[in-house]
Amino acid sequence: MGVLIVVGTLTLVVLLVQRGGGGTGGGTRWEAALGQPEDARIAGVAAAESGIAVWVQRPDGDRVVVVEPKHGRVLGEIRAGR
Repeated sequence: MGVLIVVGTLTLVVLLVQRGGGGTGGGTRWEAALGQPEDARIAGVAAAESGIAVWVQRPDGDRVVVVEPKHGRVLGEIRAGR
């Protein structure tokens, strides 16, 4: 059930970015590789002023990865180490 909520939220954010995001139009699509290990999981997604914030849970501590909506590149990472 939790995975369904995360996938639904991510889909909603992507649709919002595509429809309201750039003014350039063209239906540009992108993919973002977050560069996280395989045992990491996405715990949440939120729209932020500078991009899309993705909350990632890892065994070595949680992180928030900020992704630029126009190009799908990772802007930075905030670590909450254990």
